[in-house]
Amino acid sequence: MIPILEKRLEEILNRFSELESELSNTSLSNEIRINLSKEHNELNPIVLSINELKKCKNEIEGVNEILNNDNTDSLLREEATKELSKLKKLLPELSNKTQKLLVPKDPDDNRDAIIEIRAGTGGDEAALFGTNLLKMYTRYSEIQNWKFEILSFSENALGGCKEVSAKITGSNVFGRLKFESGVHRVQRIPSTETQGRIHTSAATVAILPIVEEVDIAINNNDLRIDTFRAQGAGGQHVNKTDSAVRITHLPSGVVTQCQDAKSQHKNKSKAMEMLRSKLYDSAKKTRDAERSKTRKALVGSGDRSERIRTYNFPQDRITDHRIHLTLHKIEEILSGDRLNEIIDVLLAKDESYSLSQFTKN
Repeated sequence: MIPILEKRLEEILNRFSELESELSNTSLSNEIRINLSKEHNELNPIVLSINELKKCKNEIEGVNEILNNDNTDSLLREEATKELSKLKKLLPELSNKTQKLLVPKDPDDNRDAIIEIRAGTGGDEAALFGTNLLKMYTRYSEIQNWKFEILSFSENALGGCKEVSAKITGSNVFGRLKFESGVHRVQRIPSTETQGRIHTSAATVAILPIVEEVDIAINNNDLRIDTFRAQGAGGQHVNKTDSAVRITHLPSGVVTQCQDAKSQHKNKSKAMEMLRSKLYDSAKKTRDAERSKTRKALVGSGDRSERIRTYNFPQDRITDHRIHLTLHKIEEILSGDRLNEIIDVLLAKDESYSLSQFTKN
């Protein structure tokens, strides 16, 4: 392991020991105890991993002593050789696990997320592709045991998705989906194409972390709130009551709307949630712009104008341009069943880069 990481491990163990000592003090105030307990809980998995790593190293030393002893009999030597082989295989696994735990986590990873899909270039075909993406993320959410809730939906005459917003809640939602933001391009022969020509269309995806009121303050005087009748599928209330809500943040021009619920109050609450997420995301992108160009080259900037992936149906090929990954299983990925094969590589690339930057500091 890199010396600087070894030093960091010792610092963590010492701090963990200090925390346990401080927490044993019965005279602590509730506020101090809560803060210390939070830090203790955050360090606990790292400490457990460090101890596993140290135990493995100590066992390797013990086995080597047996093998270096000229008085060791052949049977014990054979068993020790087998044990050493297992431990040497385990050591890099534990080392990698520990190093990964050292890398600072994105504080937004554990948040729920808003997903927005908009049809781009390509007209009706782009909207139909938007429907494909919506189904992919809906199914992927089911696989991850997440809740997928449509907030607003706009379709074209062919039933394609012109624009959709949805709320996804569950474990580590933003952390797994954050690199899905960007332009998704599709190349295929549309059902309306009579001469068999391949068309190129696109849809944009935006993944926004859901934040609370305490995370970002919004002045009510900066808002214009309009109500209107919901359009499209949505139940008996559609076109009968002004239950849909549109909120415009005047200083930024950001607009959100929700028409999912029958209650105007609920729609307003969800639209405000979306607005907070958009404003927070804008501020986050400003902060992230200070990160190195290297990381952006690896996993992209997260900007919805950046082309990140191409789905080529005639060649059964899907390519993620950021990591130069090409897979020939387009239907399985678009079904959501094997989307993890792309997401896992993206997360691994980002993790590797974050670790390399961590060791430089």
